[in-house]
Amino acid sequence: MAASTLRMSKTYLGAQFRRLKSRLDTPVTIKAMAAKLARLVYRMLRYGMKYVDRGAEFYEAQHRQLQIKHLKSKAAKLGFQIIQLAAA
Repeated sequence: MAASTLRMSKTYLGAQFRRLKSRLDTPVTIKAMAAKLARLVYRMLRYGMKYVDRGAEFYEAQHRQLQIKHLKSKAAKLGFQIIQLAAA
């Protein structure tokens, strides 16, 4: 039940849920996020780790940087170079 409520959450895990949901069916996404939550809770209880939520904005920025990195490497393999323009 906790994993299914992540759909509307404005947290890091909520952003992950929405990203997975765009690629997978809802039941599969809920199951994957439930497993992720279980691993987080296990680490918190077993090792005394603290969970610090960085927010959906952090996740989106991190995902954007990963996409840029993959695009640059793909362009380099094809013999192109990507040049980033300054924001207008």
